[in-house]
Amino acid sequence: MLKFFAVIGDYFPSTPKPARRPDLKFRLLFTLASLVIYYAMASTLVYPLAKYGVTGVQLPTLISIVFASQQGTLAQLGIGPIVTAGLILQILVGAKILNIDLRDPEGRRLFTQSQKGLAIIIAIVEGLGYAMYYRLESYVTLIIFAQFMLGAIFLLMIDETIQKGWGIGSGVSLFILAGVARSIVWDIFAPVKIPGTDEYHGIIPYLIQTVMGGSLSSERLFYGYVAGVNRAVPSLTGLISVLLLMFVLIYLQGIKVHIPVTTQRAPGIRARVPLQFLYVTNIPILLVGILFSDLILFYNIASTYLADSVPWLANALSAAVTYLAPPSSLIEIYVNPLRVTAYAVLLLVLAVLFGYMWVEIAGLNPAAQAENLINSGLEIPGIRRNPKVLESLLAKYIYPLTVLSSLIVALIALVADIFSAYGTGTGILLTVGILQQYYTMIAYERALEAYPLLKRLIGE
Repeated sequence: MLKFFAVIGDYFPSTPKPARRPDLKFRLLFTLASLVIYYAMASTLVYPLAKYGVTGVQLPTLISIVFASQQGTLAQLGIGPIVTAGLILQILVGAKILNIDLRDPEGRRLFTQSQKGLAIIIAIVEGLGYAMYYRLESYVTLIIFAQFMLGAIFLLMIDETIQKGWGIGSGVSLFILAGVARSIVWDIFAPVKIPGTDEYHGIIPYLIQTVMGGSLSSERLFYGYVAGVNRAVPSLTGLISVLLLMFVLIYLQGIKVHIPVTTQRAPGIRARVPLQFLYVTNIPILLVGILFSDLILFYNIASTYLADSVPWLANALSAAVTYLAPPSSLIEIYVNPLRVTAYAVLLLVLAVLFGYMWVEIAGLNPAAQAENLINSGLEIPGIRRNPKVLESLLAKYIYPLTVLSSLIVALIALVADIFSAYGTGTGILLTVGILQQYYTMIAYERALEAYPLLKRLIGE
């Protein structure tokens, strides 16, 4: 199966690795240029949607953020095919359903090309589904489909180019960060009026408006409530929540749990192996969010196509998705406490289950970590070099960290949604993690350029 996907991936253009590693300035400029291209694609409606006055499928907010997609534009599919293909193959390989050694260069190449091929297949299916949603003439549907496909393939090529060393990090991280940043900046500074009202959408223009003589509404300021608007609008509470949650996440991601170890080559010298306190990072809440959003998206499509022919299915899905949409403001706790409670319980339970599943299939479980310690020549003082003994000891650290970190990231996402934090809770979790990754990578690159001797020591 992997070879089949890899053959498909081989037929599409691939960027060669640079013969010589570009300097940091060039890579930063290339990353910035990629960001500009993404924003241009996410702001360009495909032809001829403007003529028909439609924008496309109303995606759940989380899908738009996680997959960096913008409805009706060249970035309609965003990085959805890349992320979905990567998750599917990682789960299959981690669960040993697909037997492939990622330590072998040929195995890594096969995995990378098969991921690319699978992403293209997913892009074809999703692009065709979105194009058919408009119910336009056949030739117009094909034109729209072709543009969705080209947009997805172009983003795939940019991601591959950045990862091969022309830029910093990966296109996936860059586009997710761009989508969340765009949402946050829009909610803070948008100088447009909320439809049907005389109030500005952005919280800063709204505050300026009140200072210049407008009326100040405590409901808008603290709860994001505006009469006649059926959604929460940006509030001061949401802005403060974003800042506080970012500081909390930065602090938590700096906490580590240390396991004392020694090495066979120097038995008298002791060191420590650090485990992240947020051991599962944001993967559980990401998987839960994708599951919820996919069900909501399926309901939106089913209600459009099946409301008349299969009304019972549309009604059942409508009742189910009521408890899958995150709360949008504090007011919901008073208006509909049952829905908020059901959503919170479902979110926490699924986050723990997905966290445990991810640890087991992603090579983060005690058995895999014990094998890594032994292969590295490390051992825990007072413990025999027996994989089973090491595994039982590491399980006392890893499984509690898995449960605790899954609950913490789920609670952070829940609190962010309840307080109407800009960019959603999941978006904030992803943004902080990606920013820290970029900070680490840029600091590493600057150190290599400042001290060329380091390049020889680490084999760069």
